[in-house]
Amino acid sequence: MAKVLVIGAGGVGSVAVHKMAMNPDIFGEVVLASRTRSKCDAIAASVKQRTGRDLATYQIDADDVAATTALIGEVKPALVVNLALPYQDLAIMDACLAAGVNYMDTANYEPREEAKFEYKWQWAYQEKFKAAGLMALLGSGFDPGVTSAFAMWLKKHKLKTIRTLDILDCNGGDHGQHFATNFNPEINIREVTAPARHWENGDWVETPAMSVKQTFDFEAVGPKNMYLMYHEELESLAKFIPEMERARFWMTFGDAYITHLTVLQNVGMTRIDPVIYEGKEIIPLQFLKAVLPEPSSLGPTTKGKTNIGDIATGEALDGSGEKTFYIYNICDHEDAYAETGNQAVSYTTGVPAMIGAALMVQGVWKGEGVFNMEQFDPDPYMDMLNKHGLPWQVKELEGPLAF
Repeated sequence: MAKVLVIGAGGVGSVAVHKMAMNPDIFGEVVLASRTRSKCDAIAASVKQRTGRDLATYQIDADDVAATTALIGEVKPALVVNLALPYQDLAIMDACLAAGVNYMDTANYEPREEAKFEYKWQWAYQEKFKAAGLMALLGSGFDPGVTSAFAMWLKKHKLKTIRTLDILDCNGGDHGQHFATNFNPEINIREVTAPARHWENGDWVETPAMSVKQTFDFEAVGPKNMYLMYHEELESLAKFIPEMERARFWMTFGDAYITHLTVLQNVGMTRIDPVIYEGKEIIPLQFLKAVLPEPSSLGPTTKGKTNIGDIATGEALDGSGEKTFYIYNICDHEDAYAETGNQAVSYTTGVPAMIGAALMVQGVWKGEGVFNMEQFDPDPYMDMLNKHGLPWQVKELEGPLAF
């Protein structure tokens, strides 16, 4: 049994610590810290009610490396699980190095001043973690995370090579709001409004945000419009599956969401550069975040399902020629809420965070340096998905996507 320190008390942090508390044979003690301690205390109360286990809580500004280092030194965890904002990844990695503790996150670092998603900043820590004899695991959420494990499982068990890969992320849930995001509004809108990029023939192809649309019929959800976007696992997949000719990421959005987002962009509310308002500097997107519904409040009203998975085409392992496989998970919003008090978007990230942490503290996945999901055996991860609320299925398709 291990002690872990979780930083971040949003929906993902809530799901992760609930699931950790449900597995006392792996996580002997769970500590939760955030900028707002009252959020930690509310999650701890829910964990106590649902599992009977107590969580220690702390207030921490994760941008403050010295303070975070001191907290790690006080708590003495075997692992720090970073479920805070992506802006804070490097500061928390620095604190882990200073304190001599392993690190894990679910999303790659991005600078506050630019919506740019790349692993280069975290990959640059490779030698630091290796020299310290520490391990950092990047991106153990769903996408990134499970989607990478899906691809590597297919490559291990079904396909000798992967020629094309499409990641399809569908949230078929309805929360009843005119406009709301299912995770942190600031991060969500930065991600959606950034230019789309996909990997093709050894290079990145960039297209304007939300300019490429296709329709796909998702099991348990139905036909949905999905848009070509950039997502960070494309970068690590292109690195660790070098034969891949094309990799794309698609996410579904309803027409009402697109309409609201277009208006907000047109009037400047999605800007991330500062403007002067009444003599003070504000960031429009941060102000917008403050007036939008808090994602963690959407759990009681969200109904429907998510469907997220990979479609991969390549040379079959059994020598039978080129084949296409679709591997995916379907998650029910109401089931996720009943178990953890959070909707499925948080659940599908928080459960994989727990699983990545479990494999690290148990020594199933281990090493010195900075690692992506694709570098480890997917089988134990995939087994735990089935056991802990995210069962997956795989089926052979007649051929690759027609688009």
